[in-house]
Amino acid sequence: MEVTKFINPFRPGAGHMPPYLAGRDDERHEFARLLKQDVVVENLVLTGLRGVGKTVLLETFKPLAQSEGWLWVGTDLSEASSVTEHNLALRLITDLAVITSSTVIGAEDYERMGFSGERYRVEHRLDYDTLNHIFQSAPGLTADKLKHTLEVVWSFLSLDPRAGVVFAYDEAQLLSDHAEKDEYPLSLLLDTFQSLQRKNIRYMLALTGLPTLFPKLVEARTYAERMFRVVFLNRLDDKASAEAVRKPTESKDCPVRFTEQSISEVVSVSGGYPYFIQFTCREIYDIWVQALRSGSQPPPIPIQEIERKLDTDFFAGRWAKATDRQRDLLAVIAKLPTCDVEFSVQEVVEMSRNESGAPFSSSHVNQMLATLCERGLVYKNRHGRYSFAVPLFDRFILRQIE
Repeated sequence: MEVTKFINPFRPGAGHMPPYLAGRDDERHEFARLLKQDVVVENLVLTGLRGVGKTVLLETFKPLAQSEGWLWVGTDLSEASSVTEHNLALRLITDLAVITSSTVIGAEDYERMGFSGERYRVEHRLDYDTLNHIFQSAPGLTADKLKHTLEVVWSFLSLDPRAGVVFAYDEAQLLSDHAEKDEYPLSLLLDTFQSLQRKNIRYMLALTGLPTLFPKLVEARTYAERMFRVVFLNRLDDKASAEAVRKPTESKDCPVRFTEQSISEVVSVSGGYPYFIQFTCREIYDIWVQALRSGSQPPPIPIQEIERKLDTDFFAGRWAKATDRQRDLLAVIAKLPTCDVEFSVQEVVEMSRNESGAPFSSSHVNQMLATLCERGLVYKNRHGRYSFAVPLFDRFILRQIE
């Protein structure tokens, strides 16, 4: 067997489709249920920490929706999209034009100049220029213009009885209102879709983002709590994690095979997070293939070296956002027995009293956690408690202490 001919199947990039998608059947079934709605009363929020596979799973939803007759539009949201209401409306119209540009809404016949009796036909389509014209010429505020434009589009799309449009947006936690500038793009999004759905227009939102996303939606509009079905992506269980390791190398052409022991080691070090599984397996694969090329047996898995590389590639940039005193606080949190799930201010204060350094007061912890939330290192969940916003961050912190 030519070792060099089989490409490393593991892909730890951001949003890259893995060679085998393990353990997400329940989430796919839930989205399939939402697609069965005749009247859209539930939209989707797909949330979880970085590295759990939100972007990848959203991509797998697209063919599911299309098979049920839904059209699919969307992209990654940027902070620029959320600066103003007009920017967000422009984002939606631009994305929608991609799927409507082939829809003919009328035609006119003209006589060709200089050719007696010869005529030609010009078709008018729902392309970007048409949608932008409808938007700009509609009366009212930005919200009124956007609703009108989307209603006009639906008047043509609804000629197909199965029609519906999924507006799918990744990184939706970047959406926010800006009261100081009198700009409310997040509220605009929620108001627009709630209004259209109440008119039985089959537009559905599918938003993915970090765990801060849903609280932001509810803060913008309290009815968002009843508007969305929230699906929280957790780490994979041991069985699904093992499949994610084993399946990509089962091809007869693959020169590498993971033993049960090596699979167990990968599952342990990755914590069940898909990104870490892909990262760890990619490193192991390259090491083993290099050994095979030189004619030697694959060495034991160098777990500490892989963790060190993961620390540099994934964690170091986030750790750099914290000051020395904030790192002291994070070190205290990392020693809590439930820190990988959630923790409270009081638990942090009590743990700090048992440490050799200066203890933290409740007010100090509150202030520092608020800052760490802004820097994306922790987040406040809906129970009034906190969690790490970075997967396996506690393990990384403890390695820094050691």
